[in-house]
Amino acid sequence: MLNYLYIKKMKKGEKMGKIIAFVNQKGGVGKTTSSINLAASLGLLGKKTLLIDLDPQGNSTTGVGVDKRDYENSIYELLVDRAEINNVVTKTKFKNLYLIPASINLAGVDMELIEMSRTNPGFVPQLQLKKYLSKIQDLFDYIIIDCPPSLGLITTNALAASNSVIIPVQCEFFALEGIMQLLNSIMIAQKKLNPSLDIEGVLLTMLDNRTNLGLEVVEEIKSYFKEKVYDTIIPRLVRLSEAPSHGKPIHAYDPRSRGTEAYINLAKEVIERNGN
Repeated sequence: MLNYLYIKKMKKGEKMGKIIAFVNQKGGVGKTTSSINLAASLGLLGKKTLLIDLDPQGNSTTGVGVDKRDYENSIYELLVDRAEINNVVTKTKFKNLYLIPASINLAGVDMELIEMSRTNPGFVPQLQLKKYLSKIQDLFDYIIIDCPPSLGLITTNALAASNSVIIPVQCEFFALEGIMQLLNSIMIAQKKLNPSLDIEGVLLTMLDNRTNLGLEVVEEIKSYFKEKVYDTIIPRLVRLSEAPSHGKPIHAYDPRSRGTEAYINLAKEVIERNGN
């Protein structure tokens, strides 16, 4: 594990790192793939980036080549106050990319956090992640959080800790299904936990240009979210689905892939929108 104190701090006057959560309670929308590849692409473009795996399946962890057996502490130990953040941040082998890994223990963390709140009246389970990220936010340009496909306590922690959210939306039938529930959860988080939380953008994923349906969904999403929709659209590609099984972001697995181009372009859009 990497002691975060060895990461060079930002100079006085520089912006605090931007914390962005990838959120959608629907599974299979490209959330983890996009979390990995946006974080890696930001790193490739010179931005010091931390990827946080908040999904008990740990796919972002293995997707950047980190073996779950190689570390003692994970995001789980952090959330239940059994580790300090300097003991859970690890450097990946990719440029400017750091990781807080996940483990299967995270699957039961909701109940543990609720129990901790019962025994400690001052304990707020929804603010655990924010408590720790506030200690290292100035060490990174971007912090990307891969949330689980649910709107439970883990995702609520991400919403409370983040500056903004990216909503990945699959370019298929029923693309908007569940979006209103997600937006409602974001509004509740804004009202009760994080007044400054904003929608960073809406990312269209898994587009098959050969079908009229995919193009119709693109127009539908753009008419609904307007300027929040990124210009970059992630195509449906076999190479993108293969890369995580090799423990590599797409730019390392297939540098000439259309997927590599798409995520580099997305990273450029994110940087441009944030004025840095």
